[in-house]
Amino acid sequence: MLKVDIFNHIIPPEYKCALFKMVDSGMDIITDIEATPTVFDLDERFRIMERFESQQVITIASPPIEEVANSANSPQLARIANEGLARLVDKYPDRFLAGVASLPMNNIEAALEEIDYAIKVLNLRGIQLFTPTNDRPLDTEEFMDIYRKMAEYDLPIWVHPYRRRSYPDYWVESEPKYRIFSVFGWPFETTVAMARIVFSGILDKWPNLKFIFHHCGGMVPFFRERIIGSYERIFSVVGDNFRDGLKKEHHIDYFKQFYADTAIGGNTSALMCAYEIWGAEHLLFGTDMPFDTENGAWNLRNVSQAIEQMAITTQEKKKIFYGNAIKLLNL
Repeated sequence: MLKVDIFNHIIPPEYKCALFKMVDSGMDIITDIEATPTVFDLDERFRIMERFESQQVITIASPPIEEVANSANSPQLARIANEGLARLVDKYPDRFLAGVASLPMNNIEAALEEIDYAIKVLNLRGIQLFTPTNDRPLDTEEFMDIYRKMAEYDLPIWVHPYRRRSYPDYWVESEPKYRIFSVFGWPFETTVAMARIVFSGILDKWPNLKFIFHHCGGMVPFFRERIIGSYERIFSVVGDNFRDGLKKEHHIDYFKQFYADTAIGGNTSALMCAYEIWGAEHLLFGTDMPFDTENGAWNLRNVSQAIEQMAITTQEKKKIFYGNAIKLLNL
C-alpha cells in the first residue's frame, strides 16, 4: 500500500553547511545529525524508502532555527532551509511530495514574510513550529499573527516538541539524567502545547486552523478519559472557569480537532487509543525517519506493521497511510 510519510526529517546540503557554521560542533543535536547519515545522504534514504514504498513530506530536522541563530541571522537561515527543501521537492517529485517551511520564530515580522515566500513562491505546504518556542508556549500573544495567516492559507502547522538537554527533571538537579528530557519530555511538551491551544481559545478564533502533532499527540490518546473527567471536576467542583469563553460544549471536542501522526515506533494498541479519539480521518502516517537504530528503516517497518495490524477497515488504513495527507495538503 502506498505510504505518504507526513512527519520525517531532513537536512538539505546548503542548510547543513550554514547550520554547522553557526552552532557548536559539540551540540547534542548536531552529534545526533552526524551519527544519522540518512538525514542528509539521499542515496541511502531512497534505498530505504523504496523498500517500504514510501513517499515523504519533508521537514527540517532539529534544532529549531531560533535556537541556533539570533533574530538578525535567523531569517537568512530559514530562507536557506526552505529554499533547500523546495529544491529537493523539485528535483525528486516522486520521492518528496511536498516540503514544510521553517520559520525564524525569534523575529516574528520576518517569520510572517517567510510564510508568504515559502507558500506563494516555493510552494511549500505548511509550516513547522517547535514547542516551546523561545521558551514560550504556543499560545503566546506574539504568535497570533502566525495562526491568522495560516488560517487564511488553510494549510497545516506541524508541531514538533523540543525540550533542551539542559532541562533538569527535578529543580534540585542541575541537569537531566537518562535522556528523560527527550524520551518522555518531548511527548509531555506536545501534550502541554495541545492543552494551551485548546483553552486559550485559538481554535475558536480560527476554526479552520489545522495542527499536526508529532509522536501521536503525546499523552492525549492514553489519558483521554482523564482529560475529560479531571477537567469536568475542575470546572464544576474546583471552580476554575478558564473554559468559560470557549464556544464548543465540551473541551474534548477541541482536542478532537487536532491531527496526529503515527510516529511512536510501532505499537498497535497505542495507535488504537489514538484512533478512539481521532478516528481514521485525523491520523496521518508519520515515522520520525531517520532517527532510529537503522537510519530510518526500523521506524518505517514498525510503524507500517502497527498500522496494518489495527482493527480497522482497509479503507481507513488507506486514509492513514496516504489519503488524509493528500487531502490535508491539497496535493
